[in-house]
Parts: sequence; C-alpha cells; structure tokens
Amino acid sequence: MRMPLLVLGLSLSTLPLLAGEGMPDDGIRTFTLENGLEAVVIEDHRTPAVTHMMWYRVGAADDPPGLSGLAHYLEHMMFKGTHNLAEGEFSRIVRENGGEENAFTSYDYTGYFQRIAADRLELVMEMEADRMANLAPPPASAESELAVVMEERRQVVENRPGGIFNEERRAVQFINHPYGRPVIGWMHELENLVIDDFLAFHGEHYAPNNAILIVAGDVTVEEVEELARKHYGPIPDNPDLEPRQRTVIAPQQAARRVEYTDPRVQNPYVIRTYLAEPRRPGDQDEAAALAVLAEVLGNGLTSVLAQELRVKEDFALDVGAYYGDLALDRTTFGVYVTPNPGVTLAEAEARMDQVIADFLATGVDPELLERIKTRLRAAEIYARDNIGGRARQIGAALTAGLDVEDVRAWPEALAAVTAEDVMAAAHEVFRPEASVTGWLRGTGEGVEPGEVVFDDTEVSGQ
Repeated sequence: MRMPLLVLGLSLSTLPLLAGEGMPDDGIRTFTLENGLEAVVIEDHRTPAVTHMMWYRVGAADDPPGLSGLAHYLEHMMFKGTHNLAEGEFSRIVRENGGEENAFTSYDYTGYFQRIAADRLELVMEMEADRMANLAPPPASAESELAVVMEERRQVVENRPGGIFNEERRAVQFINHPYGRPVIGWMHELENLVIDDFLAFHGEHYAPNNAILIVAGDVTVEEVEELARKHYGPIPDNPDLEPRQRTVIAPQQAARRVEYTDPRVQNPYVIRTYLAEPRRPGDQDEAAALAVLAEVLGNGLTSVLAQELRVKEDFALDVGAYYGDLALDRTTFGVYVTPNPGVTLAEAEARMDQVIADFLATGVDPELLERIKTRLRAAEIYARDNIGGRARQIGAALTAGLDVEDVRAWPEALAAVTAEDVMAAAHEVFRPEASVTGWLRGTGEGVEPGEVVFDDTEVSGQ
C-alpha cells in the first residue's frame, strides 16, 4: 500500500511538537521583520546542521481559474535561474556544499528547503532571498520544464490507477471548491500555461508578507534574525496582496459514489470519505477527537476495523482510517477496506458499514483509547529527534491558519480527548449525506499491486 503524506490518522501534525507539563523548553522562538516576513527558529544544538525552509501562503487551491497546476509549475521554475544565478546553479551550489534541497506544493502552501551544515546557513539564505526577489528563468527553460511537469503528471496520476481514482473522487467530494482540482493540474490546462502566467503569480504571491521562514537546528534566534534582516529584510512587501479568495464548499445533501475500473488493478478496494472540520485557531478540540477517532478505527492491528476484519475473521488484506487535520477550508475523514481475493466490493462495503454501525452503537473501548493516547504521547517525544520533521509540522500548521501557540497546544488537546469526545466526533462525521464512496476495481487481469491512495495533497520534487 502506498503511504501518502496523510495516512491512517497520522498526519504531519499528529506527531506534534512537545510542550506538555514537565517537558523541557521546546526551543521555538519567533520574530517578524518590518516587511511582514514571519520567522520561526527551532534551536537544537545536538548536530552542527540546519534545515532552512521558506513557506509561502499560496498553493494549488489558489491557482487562477483555468490555470490549474500553476503553483506547482512555479515551484519547478524557482530552480531555473535568477538575475544573479544561472539555471541549475542554486542546486549545484547546495550540493557542492554538502547539502540537499527540494520543494513541495500542496493546496494551501508551497515550500522550499535546504539541509546543510550550520556554517552554510547564510549561503542558502542569500540564494533563497535572491529567488524570492529576482526570479528570471530563460524562456526556453519554461517550455522544457512544462514538459517535465506534464510527464510528472503522467507518472503520478495517469499511469497509476489509484492516482486517477483519487483525482476523480476529490472532484466529486469538493464540488465548487478548488480542493477538487489536482495539485499537479489538469492536463488540458497545463498545456496552455505560459511564462507570463507563473511570473505574474510569483510577483503577486512570493513576497515577504506572504511568507514564513523556518530555520531549525544548530543556530540561535539572534543569529537567524541577523541574517534574515540582512538578506530578506531589504525585499519590499507587496502592499497589494489580496486575502485568499476561496469559494465556499457546496453543501452536500446526498451521498455520492465514484466507481473506476482499470485492468491494471490487482487488489480492488472500497473507500469512503466524509467532509470534516480541520483544526481551527484557538479551537482544536473537535479536530483532536477526530484524530484520535482515526487511530481508534484504523491504525494498526488493535484498531476496530483491523480487529473485526483481519484478526477475528480473515476478510481483508488491509484496512485503515484517515483524517486530514490541516486545511484552510473543510477537510476529509476516510475509511477503507481492501478485501481478500474472492470477496466482492459490495461485500466489503457492507462489512465496513456494519463495523462502523456496531462501533457507533457500542462505543470506544476505554483500554484501546488509553493505549492510543499513550502511543501518541510517545510519538510526541520521538518527534523531537527529527528536526526537519518538526520544521515541517510548524510550516504546515502556520500556512493552514494556525499559529505557534496552536502547535504547542495540540498535544494537550490530544491528551484531553475522552471516550465521549471520540463518540461525539464519530456521530458527527459519519453522516451519509456528506460522504463519497469509491470503488477501485480491476477487470480480472491485474498487473499492478493494489495501492490505497487517500488524498494526494502534496507534490514534491523539482
């Protein structure tokens, strides 16, 4: 099974930063420059290395109508040269200095990062500031890179039954909302993108007052602020930056279904997603209950779905649950079953529905709930060892409208979830009229292992 960015109820933010009672200082410091650039510094002096990240509050959901894929295309073009650096020189310099770098685009953000020795921080900061202010790729590279993007779409969507299926399901789930468009863009719209499109998009959105700098590792906040003022401080803000314009997700009053058949599918599966509320600034209790609910239902062999369909009876190859807790607008909660060979998707859907109905009737096992909360607390501790992961957690949260205090409060919100909270969340989210049920099936001659794709919400790589 493919493990996408957000799976089985454990998102980037479900393994959060630690700030609970009796725990040490989390090392997080913040400052803001006069031009509006927000900065977060995570001090961790265990190794002489840093992760430098620049996040922009703009993503695929902000693509202009008819220009889907533009935010992701611009991400590619950010590596193609500035007034000061030739095409490919950014990556070459990072590589020659022993570092690594890449970028990623999602619905609500676009991010760029470098991992490098701490004494090379100024080097990468200077180059990142340069492409924020001075992007100037040659026209020829724009055309060739668009061909690269279209080939990437073929690889991650059109050549993968799960990718096609996921794309169709999102379009049905998010009617009248840009979350229903693929991050990588529709092919017929990609074909029409030109250099003026991404240059205008860059000029509007890639400004310091629409960006978040995150530096994590062997640094101090004083060092980072000095360098940020030197390299990012002179870049003017965009006084004409408009608030994000998002259509309201259309009210769903009837259950929807999507069925996709592909001869390459060997292991068919049934998946159902429900509209759900994400984490909100200052109010994360409902989201915390949904995150724990996903763990209870579908994470590991002790989960409800696994116990019923894999342990007690040999019915399914795989089961799972999912909740995307970070989004500016509404998100999804999902469950799926990949049945054993010989079990039809209709039978799999019926058994999945019965397990959920029984759960709603009987409630959550208190012992299971405590084990899950203990596991989450342990995950919080282990997450501190991944300094790059901590930076990702904060960036994803801040671009979804949260702040650092919300990130700090998330572990406490998870720890405070009760059995009553879990069941209230379950009764609220499992509303048939707010669901999309999907069947991905083959034609009997499968040549590709089954892969469950909940939501391809992020595209990585240049």
